[in-house]
Amino acid sequence: IRTLIESGMSDIAEEIIKEKACWGIGLVDHATIDRINILQASLLAMKTAYSNMIQKLPEWAKVLGITSYKLNGITDGTKCPEVSFECRCEPKADGKYPEVMAASILAKTERDRVMIEYAKKYPEYGYERHKGYATKEHLEILRRIGPSPIQRQSFNYK
Repeated sequence: IRTLIESGMSDIAEEIIKEKACWGIGLVDHATIDRINILQASLLAMKTAYSNMIQKLPEWAKVLGITSYKLNGITDGTKCPEVSFECRCEPKADGKYPEVMAASILAKTERDRVMIEYAKKYPEYGYERHKGYATKEHLEILRRIGPSPIQRQSFNYK
């Protein structure tokens, strides 16, 4: 998987992950980020992703013939989301643990897909190119025409 990402093939990595693993996605919109801050929004997205994965887990385990399992989690960073099972956090975990790496890939590819859809609605912002990341291009567009309706207001682009 790491090789696929480094070579810019995260879509292929996403397909492999979704085929081989039990997974979930968590999305948080710009208004929520502005209301609770980016860290709390990231933790909420992780909590939602875990919850969505847990909903799929019994059926996924059944297909694989797994009759017993214990949940535990690991997240990248210094904070853990509030979940109903043991979870630990570790900075740079996305470079050390395949499960965290996989979660990062799924989060990135889903976010990229969402931004490509927003590009259709707001073509002047170039979301299909920079996916909303704070690239030089994105910051220049924001300075020139101002924030889009999906831009979090707590982001300092000036």
